[in-house]
Amino acid sequence: MSVPELQALEAKYAMPTYARAPVEFVRGEGARVWDSEGRDYLDFFAGLSVHNAGHCHPRIVAAVREQAETFGGSSNLFYSEPALRLCERLVESSLGGRAFLCNSGTEATECALKLVRKHAHSRGVERPEVVVLENGFHGRTLGALAASVKLARDDLFGPLPPGFVAVPRDDAEALLSAVGEATAAVLIEPIQGEAGVFPITDDVLLAAREACDRVGAPLVFDEVQTGMGRTGSLWAYEQLAVRPDVMTAAKALGGGLPVGACVASSSLGEVLAVGDHGSTFAGGPITASAALAAIDVIDTPDLLRSVREVGAALMRGLAALAGVEMVRGRGLMVGVSVADGVDAAAVARRCLDAGLVINVPGPGILRFLPPLVIDVADVGRALEILNDSLR
Repeated sequence: MSVPELQALEAKYAMPTYARAPVEFVRGEGARVWDSEGRDYLDFFAGLSVHNAGHCHPRIVAAVREQAETFGGSSNLFYSEPALRLCERLVESSLGGRAFLCNSGTEATECALKLVRKHAHSRGVERPEVVVLENGFHGRTLGALAASVKLARDDLFGPLPPGFVAVPRDDAEALLSAVGEATAAVLIEPIQGEAGVFPITDDVLLAAREACDRVGAPLVFDEVQTGMGRTGSLWAYEQLAVRPDVMTAAKALGGGLPVGACVASSSLGEVLAVGDHGSTFAGGPITASAALAAIDVIDTPDLLRSVREVGAALMRGLAALAGVEMVRGRGLMVGVSVADGVDAAAVARRCLDAGLVINVPGPGILRFLPPLVIDVADVGRALEILNDSLR
């Protein structure tokens, strides 16, 4: 089926919630994808940081195939080895405590919000508040949306759930002042991804940790985009000055399949009890098997070292290009602000035409989230295409 035929189907049958580029990708391998006409592209977006292990990694494909040929699942009312092994792997690789499996980053956020609100009620807080940072993004369900200040439009989706207090992302004093006895948690992306890749400074993170400790509230890190090796460690917090009490994960966790998780430290792992939360599809054996394989592929010293080294080369190369004003990020999570007068969207379109997939999260910003398996040759080719497109 041709792209015009797909566009006709979309126009007639699909809700108009996406602005799609006129390309259909039909095959992928490693850091490359092919469209329906057989043309190949270097993928520096990875399905929005989903395919961190690369497209169709053979170990993930084998795990999915083996489990799909054996058993598809029987619900969370019965035991499942892949699900519980995944909980073990997540907990032991991060915060200790316990994990709740779900299907997406948004669902992981909802679990975290329920957990911290229940915890606050146990502390005697009647109307819990969650402190968040401006320009953060935590998902699109009503609770997660209310925590995502930039998108939380009451005129479109209201009334939104109350109980969220937003402070500037770079103002440690404002954060300290916002946290009080009613605070249920502070919720932070260690690097704000949808905003355009903005790392949160150490002084803000330290202020969040100090404020949470002062009132007995958990510090929650949204690692949906920063996790699974994206920054050069399995979890981004491992390179930071503070450790969270609760962490959310998704995107690359499933190796291409829909898997999310909320991980809580030992002191919070039993806040949610039987009946407090649940999900029909969460922890299914096929998706859990994919996630276990994805962690096995990514959580290796050689690959994580390569992410840091190749990411540094990418950032150096980007900074040297004419038309690039600022480069920021960590590992292979990189954002660029282009100079005044440069149309970022037009640059991304020219890159796509030339065989490079990148993303524009906002005006004047380019985002690079390639599979973690890229090498310096891939970086060199991407920089050549981008340089030509900036011209």
